[in-house]
Amino acid sequence: MGRKGRRRGTDRNVQEWAGPSPDDTPMEVIAQAVDAIVSRREGSGMDLAAARLADVEDVHWAGASARSLFDTLLFGVADAWARGWQPAETVRHVRREAGAPAAAVCADAVTADLERHSLATVDPRWIEQVRALGVDTAHLSEERHLDHLSAEHGLMRFEVVEVVLRLSAVLRTLPPMRRLGPPPGTFRPGVRAPVPVDRGRLQRVRALLAKAESTEFPQEAEALTARAQEMMARHSIDLALVEADPEEPDTAGARRLPVDSPYDEHRAVLLDQVAGANHCRAVWHRELGLSTVMGFPGDVEAVDLLYTSLLVQAETAMRVSGSARDRSGRGARKDYRSSFMAAFAVRVGERLTESARATEEAVGAETGTDLVPVLAARERAVEAAVNEAFGALTTSRVRGPADPDGWHEGRAAADAASLGTRSGVTR
Repeated sequence: MGRKGRRRGTDRNVQEWAGPSPDDTPMEVIAQAVDAIVSRREGSGMDLAAARLADVEDVHWAGASARSLFDTLLFGVADAWARGWQPAETVRHVRREAGAPAAAVCADAVTADLERHSLATVDPRWIEQVRALGVDTAHLSEERHLDHLSAEHGLMRFEVVEVVLRLSAVLRTLPPMRRLGPPPGTFRPGVRAPVPVDRGRLQRVRALLAKAESTEFPQEAEALTARAQEMMARHSIDLALVEADPEEPDTAGARRLPVDSPYDEHRAVLLDQVAGANHCRAVWHRELGLSTVMGFPGDVEAVDLLYTSLLVQAETAMRVSGSARDRSGRGARKDYRSSFMAAFAVRVGERLTESARATEEAVGAETGTDLVPVLAARERAVEAAVNEAFGALTTSRVRGPADPDGWHEGRAAADAASLGTRSGVTR
């Protein structure tokens, strides 16, 4: 059942919850059960609570129980928004902590929450995240939701209830995050809208990177990525020149990206390198498996695209590398894979920086424009936004390479990687 399921044991010094009272209302049973989970004293009381909430013999009780569980979920996701969380990352975090069934229920709750608001009052980026979850709204009713979950996941009703309770506990314990945009119901179109990112150009970049990820020929992948990198770097410069308004300077925004295990520290370094080459900053939240990328919208979009593509390219290269097998024919050793990812991240960072700077020099020469003051002003704005959002940050030391073969193969793979957008990890 995920991480939360692996921590079900209670501290022997903590008195276990005995379970609900016969006179408790459904909402009281839910509140006590979630409290017990959060305080890790659930014991046998959890089974009693789940069975009580799943009871369908009394029609009135069953209806009240279903409504209370549904309302608890809606309150939980609304509280997550108040803490600064976004839809996609909330569902992902629940999956990490409580497993796939809980993540599916969370996606339902997130979608149901969106349905309560006029879309005119919801940030379009928020709507896009929720729609991407792919939830069918037909089953999102208070009374039928538990039945749907039972059928969808092959679970008994009391098992579904337990999933809902554990999900509610995860939502309650979410740490506060920096708010990236207005929560649902509070969005108001700004007077001065930011210059839009060229979606047509981004689509062409995505196509180039997709080809780079799928080709078996390293030289072709390198050429495709280099072309995509140049396109994104030029687009970033175009946006910088258009938005350079000394009377009304633009502000940096942010986006959080997943940084998954294994080798999360090297993935975080890779993201940090991609961000730096694109005039952004990345702040790693290791315990949450996330990094906040701060920068201007076009640059952040470029970082997202390139980081995602480079991960695919790195994993593909590591998988097909002849050195990924030891003499006994077994799969790549852990040290080899870790060293491969470390070298890949460092070398890609070097290449990205070289490519981005070369593009900036070329554009400056073509247009006769001194780009240094414009780009420097944007980088100062990003740095100021990071300082305001996070204050003092620390830099963690990343474990060095332990396998020479992995290190050399990782650098070779980075040299062959396709670059799609423009060392230490900040936390």
